[in-house]
Amino acid sequence: MTSFKKHALRAFALSVSSIFGASILCFVITRVVPGDPARQALGQFASPEQISQFRADNGLDQSLVSQYCTFMVHFVRGDWGFSYSSGAPVRDLITTALPATIELALSAFAFAVLAGLALALLSTYERRRWVDRIVNGIASFGLGAPPFWVALLVLLVFSERIPILPGVEGQVGPRFDIPRRSGFMTIDTLLAADPAAFLSALAHLVLPTFALGIAMLGYLLRVMRVSLIEVSQAAYILSAQAKGLSRWTAFTRHALHNSLLPVLTASGMVLGQLLAGSVLVEAAFQWPGVGNLVVRSISQQDFHLVDVYVLISATAFVLINLVVDVLHAWIDPRILTSEGAR
Repeated sequence: MTSFKKHALRAFALSVSSIFGASILCFVITRVVPGDPARQALGQFASPEQISQFRADNGLDQSLVSQYCTFMVHFVRGDWGFSYSSGAPVRDLITTALPATIELALSAFAFAVLAGLALALLSTYERRRWVDRIVNGIASFGLGAPPFWVALLVLLVFSERIPILPGVEGQVGPRFDIPRRSGFMTIDTLLAADPAAFLSALAHLVLPTFALGIAMLGYLLRVMRVSLIEVSQAAYILSAQAKGLSRWTAFTRHALHNSLLPVLTASGMVLGQLLAGSVLVEAAFQWPGVGNLVVRSISQQDFHLVDVYVLISATAFVLINLVVDVLHAWIDPRILTSEGAR
């Protein structure tokens, strides 16, 4: 078996174990927290017989191990059960809300990557100057500020104090009635041939995109800057400049291209975190995505929906990083050499 296949199989095994570990941890936590989902779903005036029947219908009267095994078997089959609070199929609830979450996550990802790339290039080119200090300050702010705090801050400033951008109106202004075909509001407004609604959808994306993407921007900015500095000091870059190639051309044509490999790994982690970590940002903006749905489910002790969400998020996060890890090993065989040496 080749080194690449061994690396891929090892990464796959670690990914599967990570998914199972996350599912077990979440399942145990949701079962040991105070409160009774049956009482929450049926109300305080439900009779003991109704409570017992609800618990039996939903398997809550079984052992924890039996509940977990049943949950995993049904999940793999695609039978995600019903919401305790609304009675609606969990699959329908999640698939209806998922496009809004993906739209927000992709917007934040594009913002983090494009802004991070531009700022890292500028910071490295103007290293140890005032521009570099400003960019480092942006990176420190992004890494240190919690996304939900940033969400509240931008809502207060740009939606309340200086009302130039929409705040908690969802994906589009209330005066627009857009048929939901894809679930992605920017696409649906284009399909509806409504330019005003499209601009409204873009405006509604600005603040949540910034709040969700600023932390990822800080992380990517640090990774890109370190990688660019390392490559820009390589012998072939210095030699090209000594032969008359301008410093800016050496940076943009050679250093930038050759410094993107670490960024590939970091970008995969960022995208997985954005898809899984938008819960509080969506709640702050009342964004009609899966994160907002999960916040409501937690408040209603609808833990079955929470378990499904965590397992989907963990699977998405792990699979994205698995693909990035395998691609990294394929692009840079030195990883396989270092593993063989160990």
